[in-house]
Amino acid sequence: MRTTRTIWFSFRLLACVPTLLLAKGETVRITIQGPGLVPPIEVSDPSTVKNFRVWTGPGKSSNESQGLIIDWSRGFSERPPRNLRVYTVSFYANLPKEKLVYVVLYTYDGSTSEGFVYLPGKGDPSYWLNVSSILHGLEGHWFHAWSAWDSVARPLIKAARQKHEPTSIPAAGALGL
Repeated sequence: MRTTRTIWFSFRLLACVPTLLLAKGETVRITIQGPGLVPPIEVSDPSTVKNFRVWTGPGKSSNESQGLIIDWSRGFSERPPRNLRVYTVSFYANLPKEKLVYVVLYTYDGSTSEGFVYLPGKGDPSYWLNVSSILHGLEGHWFHAWSAWDSVARPLIKAARQKHEPTSIPAAGALGL
């Protein structure tokens, strides 16, 4: 009888574990950190963050051509120019409490009007956090950013940078000194 209960309990436990491991909460907050962004930008408007779900992309049940903040339909991208500012974009979801679940790098090339996203690879600090949430199998590569993300991020970054960049001080001669 005891063996039967142990087997039954073990079976029930194993049946529950995948459900716990595959929990997919809704994105509730996104932060953008990087050069000139003090404090970091926080996006928490539900109508905005609902568009940028972590658990989307190639090989997933949704298999959407645009998801997270990437235009998956365009495939890999060449590495963007190195002189661009790179921002860290962090995604938080309710699991059931708010928790950091995914981190990518984002940059925008104003000369081509195109954004790029890097999925951290094995040597990157956020790799293990990311793959504990979802493994795309495409980690360690740059991708084209989804235009919906560019239209949200670019104006926020521009406004935050302008707010915190020092204004130029006129030369002493211009002040009549």
